[in-house]
Amino acid sequence: MARPLLGGALSAVIPPSAQDISELRQIPDNQEVFAHARTDQSIIIELLEYQSQVQDADAARYHFEDVAASNKAVENGSWEVRGVEQVPQSELTMQECSSAWLLSGAQLVSKFNEEAKNTVNIHLCLFRLPQYTTDILVTFNDPVCINPLSSSAVENVAAIPWTLQDFKGVLQSFCLLDPGVFG
Repeated sequence: MARPLLGGALSAVIPPSAQDISELRQIPDNQEVFAHARTDQSIIIELLEYQSQVQDADAARYHFEDVAASNKAVENGSWEVRGVEQVPQSELTMQECSSAWLLSGAQLVSKFNEEAKNTVNIHLCLFRLPQYTTDILVTFNDPVCINPLSSSAVENVAAIPWTLQDFKGVLQSFCLLDPGVFG
């Protein structure tokens, strides 16, 4: 079932084991953050300023590099882009976007400013909405190697992790209900 997002302006089918992080801590008004209840996985939905100076084919990489900077994963070798592909409109509910781009990559990220870095696969989808001067970024953070010294290093043997298919389900169901959210 689709879950209302950003005050009901958007909706998507979020995996059932997702916990709304706004119930635990302050989240910026332009974001929705969901975490897997038992793994360190998360899905983040962000409304961002449309980057008109960046061509559509390069925009997902631009936002990925911005995420890397936010994650303090900027030194050489601490991030990589594995692939970028355009998502066909026929696979999307979000028909208002001029284009959508799926990027797969990885970053070495520390949690809570710890020294220990975890390898996190990052899958992001960028929905470009130039008519609303907005880029919508939907990011799936999927840790694949947890440093034993990280606060994330706990046993989750019974947890069933989200898959890339779960993330694609979010993207395929992602829907704009109220364009007034863009101001």
